[in-house]
Amino acid sequence: MRFIEIGRIVKAHGVQGRMKAVYFLDDEGLLSSLDEIFIAAGPEGAARSYRIRALESRGGALFLELEGVADRDAAGALAGRFLLLPEDQAPPLAPDEYYWRDLLDMTVRTEAGEELGRITAIFPTGSNDVYVCTGPDREILLPAIAEVVREVDRAGKVMVVRLLEGL
Repeated sequence: MRFIEIGRIVKAHGVQGRMKAVYFLDDEGLLSSLDEIFIAAGPEGAARSYRIRALESRGGALFLELEGVADRDAAGALAGRFLLLPEDQAPPLAPDEYYWRDLLDMTVRTEAGEELGRITAIFPTGSNDVYVCTGPDREILLPAIAEVVREVDRAGKVMVVRLLEGL
C-alpha cells in the first residue's frame, strides 16, 4: 500500500494519550471522514493503522486521540512521526497543486535555464509552502507562489522558477 504524508505528530498533549499534530493538506475536513489513520513506524518500518477516537482542529493544529495510545508516554513516543493516508483515499488535486513527495528531489531551473539545484525540503508557513532548493554554492528558499514558481513538470522532475529580488 502506498501512502501520502498528511501531517506530523508534534508532541503529546495532556496526560491521556492526546497528541498535537500539524496538518499538511489544505482541507482539514478530509480527516473528519476517516475512521482510521496510519502512522509511520520509523525510517524503515511499515505504517501502523490506528482507529481515531477523537479529532479536533484548533488554531492551525490537530489534536488526536487514537485507540491504543492511552497515556502521555505512548503519545510522546509517536512525536515526530508522520500521519499517513492511503494514496487511494487522497483527495483529487487541482492542476496547480502537488503532493510534497512529487516535488522533493526535483531539479530547479530559472526561466533562463540556469540550474539552481534540487528541492531538498518543504515546509509550510501558513500563507504558502516554502521549497528549500539546495545547490552546489548555496541554499535558496523559494516561496510556493505563482510569481516564483512558473512551471512544474512532474514527469520530467523539473521546476522552473523566477527569482524575485533578494532571492
